[in-house]
Amino acid sequence: MSRRGALLFAAMGVIWGIPYLLIKVADSGVSVPVLVWTRVTVGALILVPVALAQGAWRPEGRALLRRYWRWVLAYAVIEIIAPWALLSTAEHRLSSSTSGLLIASVPAIGALLAWFFGRERLSRARAAGLALGFGGVALLAAPNAGRGDLLADAEVLLTAVCYAAGPMIANRKLVGVPSIAANATCLVIAAVVYTPAAVLTWPHAVPSARVLASLAALGAVCTAAGLVGYFMLIAEVGAARATVVTYLNPAVAVALGAGVLGEQLTPAIGVAFALILAGSVLATRGPARIGVPADERSRTQPTAPAPET
Repeated sequence: MSRRGALLFAAMGVIWGIPYLLIKVADSGVSVPVLVWTRVTVGALILVPVALAQGAWRPEGRALLRRYWRWVLAYAVIEIIAPWALLSTAEHRLSSSTSGLLIASVPAIGALLAWFFGRERLSRARAAGLALGFGGVALLAAPNAGRGDLLADAEVLLTAVCYAAGPMIANRKLVGVPSIAANATCLVIAAVVYTPAAVLTWPHAVPSARVLASLAALGAVCTAAGLVGYFMLIAEVGAARATVVTYLNPAVAVALGAGVLGEQLTPAIGVAFALILAGSVLATRGPARIGVPADERSRTQPTAPAPET
């Protein structure tokens, strides 16, 4: 990996490792609809001009978006609209580090979905990886059972399912659609969807500077800069290596949760992190996709961002 690639990789690990901390802070000052609306609106205000400057909405690009509009809408719902609300709601009751670790199960869930839909075979190594990963999830969720927070765990895991399913839609149904245009369009759709709920739950007083800064960073850094940076990373190191950033994000989330918010780190959290990480690595290795030529396995359409996310 080149020096530029290494720097981009490290930057993306941080950029998509900090949303859990920022969401936790923003949750204390605004409602979930306002949080998500602000995030997608700020992201769209930055990403739309970038897309225009790159010519992503030239006639051929617009034609593709019109042709695949149903799948663009489905991708917006599954990758942005639903999971960002679920995650923000869950973090009212969960620590940011726990949320980040649960999201680390995305690669394992993606492997399970690929097997379920017949795209990949489930080898012994992959099955062992799934068992390890979900064992780590169970260990992480167990302490919440007595506190009635299992619903919050379920919301984060449903977020992880969305993050695993979103790239499947992009890679199968949106091939050829300009990545920047697709993501900018999805942010605009999400902003429109959340506008009524955001208006109804708008705060009566101006939130604290800490909350406002978190909202701005979620939109500008974690969303807009994150998407642009991920495309740059794919161009520099390739899609296969770029997806490995998923394994770095939860470590950043745990470190920030403990260092900034003072969230407790227990031996169980450490063991759960090791199990989820090892399980995700094993679950995403092994047999080739069913019916996919070898030269196509290394190519990934970069429409979908890696999970934070």
